[in-house]
Amino acid sequence: MLFELRGKLNQKWDILLGIAGLVLFVLLWWVLAEALSIKRPVVQGFDPRLPSSIVDQDSTGAKINLDSIARADSLLFANATEFVRVYPLLPRPDRVLNSYGPLLQEDALAKNTGRSVWLNLQGYFWALVIAIPLGFLIGLFPLFRGLFSKQVDALRYLPLSALTGLFIIWFGIEDQMKIAFLAFGIMVYLLPVVVQRIDEVDDVYLKTVFTLGATNWQTIRTVYFPAVMSKLMDDIRVLTAISWTYIIIAELLNRQGGIGSLIYIKARQGQVDRVFAVLLVIILIGFIQDRVFVYMDRRLFPHKYYKTTLRGIRQVELAIFALLLYLAVLFLLPVLGLNLSALGATAVYGSVLIGVACVAVMLIGELEIWQSLKKSR
Repeated sequence: MLFELRGKLNQKWDILLGIAGLVLFVLLWWVLAEALSIKRPVVQGFDPRLPSSIVDQDSTGAKINLDSIARADSLLFANATEFVRVYPLLPRPDRVLNSYGPLLQEDALAKNTGRSVWLNLQGYFWALVIAIPLGFLIGLFPLFRGLFSKQVDALRYLPLSALTGLFIIWFGIEDQMKIAFLAFGIMVYLLPVVVQRIDEVDDVYLKTVFTLGATNWQTIRTVYFPAVMSKLMDDIRVLTAISWTYIIIAELLNRQGGIGSLIYIKARQGQVDRVFAVLLVIILIGFIQDRVFVYMDRRLFPHKYYKTTLRGIRQVELAIFALLLYLAVLFLLPVLGLNLSALGATAVYGSVLIGVACVAVMLIGELEIWQSLKKSR
């Protein structure tokens, strides 16, 4: 079973091998970190001045001074009896875990993470709002396909990191530039995928609705849109890694906060353990995003996973749509020149209550789904 070509593992082996793989990865990481570490002597009394701080270095006195400083420091380091092991290239896993305390207290890790997640969600929103309608126009109508399909395909060859200067010119250096850059980076990959998914719709469904006398709009609404969106969720999941790549690049341009800015600062300061800790946070966020998209796919397109209609599915669908609409309104407020906090405490509390209500309705629907699945077993 373990060496069978394209064989499947049962749940027990899947869990055991997953744990074993994680342990093996940590051990290899630890061994490699120790192999790349160096011993640094612990000395006291050495001269902390840099050679460049000594003025008039070309004079004879300055050269003698530099030579004496170097000679004294060399003797101190050569006669050191105590050493400390440092990890300039790869930190040990325990040092990475211990760095989360200083990151949270000194570097505002939670605040920077929240800022990056918020920018990431806004970039996703605008990319989907632009790419899906354009993709349907190009994929469905020969006029738009002939006009724009070649240009859309050519966009994929753009080196997006080289366009940061243009986005600064167009949108400034603030968050609008970062959101626009991220949205464009996602849209470049998503737009051709939408067109491809339209081409992949099975002809049997089109022939069926044609036989039933469906209009073009009815065909789009009942065949193309459900078929494309059900497959597009998997493509959106794949773009999670790309979205975080571009948001990190954007945050390096104007370091006003965010995970990208934090990684840059910690790397410049030589705090490699904190850099790795932040990278692990990005991996965790990406995993959570992936699970959220999987959950939305299972609830918005239940026919892919269940043979019968479960009680509570419709309720969860409505709650998800309401939550997405709620987020869309929050994303549109800055475009309209409005700030939620500037609208007053009532607007802020009302916004929080709406979000909590959507989640509560979703949880009630999940309870009904769980009961339905339990009865069907």
